[in-house]
Amino acid sequence: MNQRALFAAAAASLLSSALLASGPVLAQDTAKEKCFGIAKAGQNDCANLSGSHSCAGQAKEDMSKADWKYVAKGTCKQMSGLTMDEAKMAAGKKG
Repeated sequence: MNQRALFAAAAASLLSSALLASGPVLAQDTAKEKCFGIAKAGQNDCANLSGSHSCAGQAKEDMSKADWKYVAKGTCKQMSGLTMDEAKMAAGKKG
């Protein structure tokens, strides 16, 4: 194999590997949902419903219905989690 063919084969291999690696990650990122009431203390993904904090990792108690984590779409109920509307109702908030 000459040097030009070797270089072309290596480049094609790298490009195909990059495309295969990025494909599933993009699909996985879009198939997420917020799941309330499943985050352990310090392991929430962002602000909570009550407004007592506005950042990830600030949940003070395990399984607070005000704190949430992203989970794979369709798995929240399997983990005994709540949707945003259910969490708002549990907290006594409207809308």
